[in-house]
Amino acid sequence: MTRKTKTPLADSNVSNTAPALPVVDFPIVGIGASAGGLAAFEAFFSGMPVDTDPNMAFVLVQHLAPDHKSLLCELLKRFTKMQVFEVVDGMTVKPNCAYIIPPNRNMALFNGRLQLLEPAQPHGQRLPIDFFFRTLADDLRERAICIVLSGSGSDGSQGVKAVKAAGGMAMAQTPETTEYASMPQSAIATGLVDFVLPPAEMLPQLLAYKQHAYVKGKTLSPATPNTEDVLSKLFVLLRVQTSHDFSLYKRNTIIRRVERRMAVHQINQISDYLHFCQQTPAEINALFRDLLIGVTQFFRDPEEFKALETQVIPRLFADKPVGSDLRLWVAGCSTGEEAYSLAILLQEQMDQLKTNLKVHLFATDIDSRAIETARIGLYPASIEKDISAERLARFFSKQSDGSGYRIQKKIRDLLVFSEQDLIKDPPFSRLDLISCRNVMIYLSGELQKKLLPLFHYALNPGGFLFLGTSESIGDFSSKFDMLDRKAKLYQRKEQLSQSYRLPTGKSIPTLPVNVARTTGLVTAESKLSLREITERALLQHFAAVAMLITARGEILYLHGRSGRYLEPAPGEAGMNILRMAREGLGASLNKALQQAVVKHELVFVPGLQVKTNGDFTAVDLTICPLAGSLNKPEQATLFLVILSDAKTIAQPITDAGSVIKAEPVNTNANILSLQQELRTKEDYLQSNIEELETSNEELKSANEEMQSINEELQSANEELETSKEELQSVNEELSTVNSEFQSKLVDLARANNDMNNLLSSTDIGTIFVDHHLLISRFTPSVTQVINLIPSDIGRPIGHIVSNLPGYTSLVADLLAVLDNLVPKEIEVQTQAGRWFLLRIRPYRTLENVIEGAVITFVDISELKQAQSQLQETLSIRHLAAVVRDARDAILMLAMDGSILAWNPAAQGMYGWTEAEALQKNIAELAPETLRQEAFEIVQSLSFAENLAPYQTQRLNKQGQLLSVRISATALLNQAGEVYAITTTERLCK
Repeated sequence: MTRKTKTPLADSNVSNTAPALPVVDFPIVGIGASAGGLAAFEAFFSGMPVDTDPNMAFVLVQHLAPDHKSLLCELLKRFTKMQVFEVVDGMTVKPNCAYIIPPNRNMALFNGRLQLLEPAQPHGQRLPIDFFFRTLADDLRERAICIVLSGSGSDGSQGVKAVKAAGGMAMAQTPETTEYASMPQSAIATGLVDFVLPPAEMLPQLLAYKQHAYVKGKTLSPATPNTEDVLSKLFVLLRVQTSHDFSLYKRNTIIRRVERRMAVHQINQISDYLHFCQQTPAEINALFRDLLIGVTQFFRDPEEFKALETQVIPRLFADKPVGSDLRLWVAGCSTGEEAYSLAILLQEQMDQLKTNLKVHLFATDIDSRAIETARIGLYPASIEKDISAERLARFFSKQSDGSGYRIQKKIRDLLVFSEQDLIKDPPFSRLDLISCRNVMIYLSGELQKKLLPLFHYALNPGGFLFLGTSESIGDFSSKFDMLDRKAKLYQRKEQLSQSYRLPTGKSIPTLPVNVARTTGLVTAESKLSLREITERALLQHFAAVAMLITARGEILYLHGRSGRYLEPAPGEAGMNILRMAREGLGASLNKALQQAVVKHELVFVPGLQVKTNGDFTAVDLTICPLAGSLNKPEQATLFLVILSDAKTIAQPITDAGSVIKAEPVNTNANILSLQQELRTKEDYLQSNIEELETSNEELKSANEEMQSINEELQSANEELETSKEELQSVNEELSTVNSEFQSKLVDLARANNDMNNLLSSTDIGTIFVDHHLLISRFTPSVTQVINLIPSDIGRPIGHIVSNLPGYTSLVADLLAVLDNLVPKEIEVQTQAGRWFLLRIRPYRTLENVIEGAVITFVDISELKQAQSQLQETLSIRHLAAVVRDARDAILMLAMDGSILAWNPAAQGMYGWTEAEALQKNIAELAPETLRQEAFEIVQSLSFAENLAPYQTQRLNKQGQLLSVRISATALLNQAGEVYAITTTERLCK
């Protein structure tokens, strides 16, 4: 594609008609940088080929001072032949052009145009790179490319997640080539960056990536046998290496992720990619991470979380007594943001109600790296835009370098994170709330139909289900009531059918409901009366067909031969009268049932033509609402459907079903005799028939009793299976808690080792005492100050003998510190003469609770020695100042008469400089006749410390003879030996 001469600036002109939305059929590269970004931009564009156009657009987002004019446009024009523009609002993005964000603006891409917005946050808290990357991902999907270059902070890392979730590609600068490495390192730490390169090597890689069919919008067809076969083999490789099965994930999602990996490696055929995966096990892990990319953030979809906060959270606490358990499950928690959001809502509710429940919030995911991130609870500074300032201050601690926030311990302690596979691992049970947001959108319909019954089983009666904005319960409206359609909040309701199957294949019976059984139990009588026999015969031959149903049409009980009017519906087996109604009955039945449910009144529909055995039969339909009390039909939850023939002609029939015809009366005696005999035979036969019917009824009663026993056994078996499922769920929960404890034990052991090594390396003696001044722990270094052995742990500190003869108020000082919480410092000396700085400070827990005191001893012996030497040095300096400023000549002589020191007054008296005088002997300053005397005077001071002042003569530099009065003193070393002599000489007047 050749570069167009028309500039994008022309598209920003205002028009009365709405401009047509531009079609973006080329990649757009978002490049983010901060400090040190100018050099990185220059290196990036210096790799641009001069003979071909890249057929991409480049949008540069840099952190700029609000009042600073950007010179980046002029600078970049030196390194590229592309047109470079500073963005104006509404500018259309064109290929082979570079666009630069103006100062003091946020920038977004919408329908191929760059939109400028006033920043809402103050300078220094803005994250313009993350903001632009997210809009880039939303607008271009797989054609979105993001690059993070040199800069400080973490801006861009959240945008990388958004681009990868949309199917785009991400690059980052190698930290070694940056001036400031924080931004690239933060992006690399997400584990989602495809290429880590120096800026000069990025463009060739971009051009190779752009040539792939994935970026051009040409996708594989999932229906082809070759594609399906390769995907099956990839599923095998994934399951072998990661232990996770992706065969039930949506095919289109899988294919897009596979195509993206193919584009990264410039592989055009999916079969070649399969061979590449077989030869490169690391690629399987990379594909696994790509399949698990989840876009999440704190309080994602704020309106939905607000609905959760107002409609569900208060109801979770409504019927919970103090100290009871509150159990929740966040399935597919990713890096934990939404799980922590839910925990914050729970903590706020507990604080508001001033109650304290035992919250067990289980957060699970199949991505072990995401679970580790969630357990640490450290998030970048970009979460400031998702969480209010009040919640940030209340539930987070900002890092000292300002790079991020860590969740506070009281919120972290509410959660248990664990690696779990929804498909194969048992669920948690007895839950009050399940949050499974934006997980099922990646799963096939078959797998969704397995998960929703599982969630229904895991919830307590009346428990809540929280789904993502693009998810729903589908055909499972019989298991959940809609609580808020927009927020996708549902509430578990009871199942009136006997049981349903979990994905594990186990039959889980529903909880009992207040509906009387109509089958299986009979009156425990050994014989039925003739009246009951007659009534049953009449019901069997003349009663209409009837069905007991729910408001949704689920059949609970059938009476009579219902096959004339109902037939099984194709597809999954079910007992719903609306689906099973024969032709001619369904529409009227549906309408009549709705009328009966809404108006709570009896509905009669006569003369329906129902197709039965190839012909149509006239049928009367009656629907009667039923309730616990017949006087309150408005409380009806069950309905009786009665179906009868429109015109019924009753004829007397025998047990064999034949019609009885009357005969004329014969008055002949023979005939009367025969009639009498016949009547006797009929009475005998009737008696036998009654006895036979009685036996049949007894057998039937016994059979019904056996059926009842069989149902009880089946119910007991189902209860055992339920108990087994609950045990599996409890075992999974214990495994989860155990995994969390193991992680905490590792962290605790590491922290303990770090503390021990720290205390040992600093060589600081430390004693920990509790409120009662009992020793709870001490370090080995303290034993040189206080006589402690391991068995002293638990003893009062006042009972221990110390090596501090001059310090006896340790217990009093400890009590004072615990009383006023003001630390105390004291310098103490041991019997061996070593000095220590004793510090007493309160022992504070992470919850800022005082649980004792910490006593430390820092060795300051060297410091004390240095102070003594400093004092001595200061004294010498003071003495030197006195010698220097004295008006008398002061000399320092060696024992052989050599001059060692010469003050300014001596220079003024004798004329020699200090350097000249230090080359002389004292004898050279005396006249020749007095030289021997001068030497002898020096020698005489070897035996005496002082010499009485005496008068003598000296020569100056000009040879003049001076009359001077001299005082001499011997200097002694530490051994008491004379090592030098000082003389004070003054001219005699």
